[in-house]
Amino acid sequence: MKGGVVEGTGRVCEEFSAGYYGLCTVGGMFSAGTSHLATTPFDVLKVNMQVNPVKYHGISSGLSTLWKEQGPSGLWRGWSGKFCGYGVQGGCKFGLYEYFKKLYSNVLVDHNKSVIFFASSASAQVFADVALCPFEAVKVRVQTQPNFAKGLLDGFPKLYASEGLSGPVNRVHNILIGKHADIQACYVHSVGFIYRNVTQRRKEDCSRAQQLGVTCLAGYAAGAVGTIISNPADNVVSSLYNKKADTVLQAVKNIGFVNLFTRSLPIRITLVGPVVTMQWFFYDTIKVLSGLRRRWRTRAWPGWVITGDGEKLADVSDKRFQEAGDLVDVGTGGDGKHLLENAIPLALAE
Repeated sequence: MKGGVVEGTGRVCEEFSAGYYGLCTVGGMFSAGTSHLATTPFDVLKVNMQVNPVKYHGISSGLSTLWKEQGPSGLWRGWSGKFCGYGVQGGCKFGLYEYFKKLYSNVLVDHNKSVIFFASSASAQVFADVALCPFEAVKVRVQTQPNFAKGLLDGFPKLYASEGLSGPVNRVHNILIGKHADIQACYVHSVGFIYRNVTQRRKEDCSRAQQLGVTCLAGYAAGAVGTIISNPADNVVSSLYNKKADTVLQAVKNIGFVNLFTRSLPIRITLVGPVVTMQWFFYDTIKVLSGLRRRWRTRAWPGWVITGDGEKLADVSDKRFQEAGDLVDVGTGGDGKHLLENAIPLALAE
């Protein structure tokens, strides 16, 4: 390690080390916290549309009503709960996702990548949503009940006094898992779909600008699809947090079957798409700047490996690379030097 960078690699830490998982956690906290903070006004409107659909029945009219009754500050109610809560959730989600992805890749070696990605996402989401629940409980009440509290500092003591920390977790944890895990899975599938059917090129053959475009498009698509799937759960969560119902079944009955899928859907599509896009954009940017995403896939020829530009890389004596045209994954450092020792058959690459 030299100057905080792993010597010869350009990376700030070794892949799958404690520092690597820590960096992914910090990246997740920053990307999730800031993206949710930026969309707070739309989130305030969304929650009020779910709790009081008669008064807040449209996006423009709803924002106008909030502005007239509560002023500009009313649009930012609950910002601390969103920033801190989703920051903690994002740290757990991205950090643990990388951990479980490595764990399941070693255990489920013969399984499809999509199975591994979904299992990793779902496992990480369990812990992430446990951490989010208390913050979410305070946030929703601050946004819909002006007299409840001003933010986290005075909201947490009131929540703890009335329910304890286990109350909101026990009430909506399973719903939150279903509400968020599907978006993560949709993103993974969207990326693969776009590369296969839209660009019709492998990720490694696309420029950074094209890869960024795919990330943003997949993020928005995942947000839109995930929003439609999770809309019933989101409506139930708001109902339970505001004590409009005591059980999930009672909440479903009160809201109505059709309203479960339609209430607040337009504002949620407007809200979730940009949030998911910004999250993955920020997270991928952090990993790239840290040297953790600079990997190449190329072809191995008898006796040597070449880069995507046709440059001869090095002699290879390993028998795994002796089949002409075999695809391999070759790691590269931040200084542009190719690391042959990281080369592994594509079938085993992440």
